[in-house]
Amino acid sequence: MSRRKVIAGNWKMNNNPEQTKTLINEIAPLVSGSKSDVIVCVPYVDLAAALETVKDTNIKVGAQNCSWAVSGAFTGEVSAPMLKSIGVEYVITGHSERRTYFGDTDVTVRDRTRAALDAGLKVILCVGEYLEQREQGVTAEVCAMQTKIALQGVAAEELKNIIIAYEPVWAIGTGKTATAEQADEVCAIIRATVCGLYGEAAADDMIIQYGGSMNAGNAAELLSKPNVDGGLIGGASLKANDFAQIVKAADESL
Repeated sequence: MSRRKVIAGNWKMNNNPEQTKTLINEIAPLVSGSKSDVIVCVPYVDLAAALETVKDTNIKVGAQNCSWAVSGAFTGEVSAPMLKSIGVEYVITGHSERRTYFGDTDVTVRDRTRAALDAGLKVILCVGEYLEQREQGVTAEVCAMQTKIALQGVAAEELKNIIIAYEPVWAIGTGKTATAEQADEVCAIIRATVCGLYGEAAADDMIIQYGGSMNAGNAAELLSKPNVDGGLIGGASLKANDFAQIVKAADESL
């Protein structure tokens, strides 16, 4: 079946509000009329600027994380209802940098995902293996386990609000990229896991992105694969022309 393509930029810890306005204004005319969904996930301090700037464009705005709690004594955290209240539509959960540097576990990723869904947000849920796990031959087991735990308690009808992003940790910010065949293989494993949990129709509908040094040069090959439904883009999303080229490649793969 033909699934829509979703290209999401993860700006990570880059850009202030004025830079955010400038970059979105550069991106917007380049992706206008795209057949793919286009999202920019910006730092918390840039959300208001991004939301204002994307008005009258086809670009949606996401945050890069949310708390598992609705409110309370969680200094430094931002809750999903807070994000929803200002007009944010998407949130990333489980990014490898959150897991690696800030102590996120499979369980806290599950809880953050649950909180986001409860608040009415759409989730970009990240799963992926470390280099040593790939070398040990347990990529399939790791990605299946992360997917199963993150989706615990998620009802079938809620899956329409989840995008899964396969991001091999060894390819995040390293310049290394999984081959198109490797990306498709693991996205297929994730899809099979969803099938085992929810059935074939749900698996066929699931949007599964590839994240891991996708850029203007390799996007077309990656997006041509049957199980790769888009990209979670890091560094290339900070360059308007590069990001637009990836969106164009997604459109051409439809």
